[in-house]
Amino acid sequence: MSKTLVKDGKSIYLFEDDVSVVLSDTDITVGDPAILIIGDCSSTDTVLHEGVTAPDDWYGHKYTFKRSKWKLNPDWVEPVRHKDPWEE
Repeated sequence: MSKTLVKDGKSIYLFEDDVSVVLSDTDITVGDPAILIIGDCSSTDTVLHEGVTAPDDWYGHKYTFKRSKWKLNPDWVEPVRHKDPWEE
């Protein structure tokens, strides 16, 4: 099981259940001690859903999450993977 942060209906972050996620009115702190502070999200515009099972191909913004249901985001565009110039 995992937990997801949802903003504007889209699942934007996914964390393991044992990771601390604290929403405040100014930001979101991940980890204790903090390993990430998300400054463009807060308790006023983001919801934390716990005990979820994410799709195997989860990627930030790829899915919407509403009423415990995952749906593919109709606006999703697969990211372009640029070839590393040192790769053969």
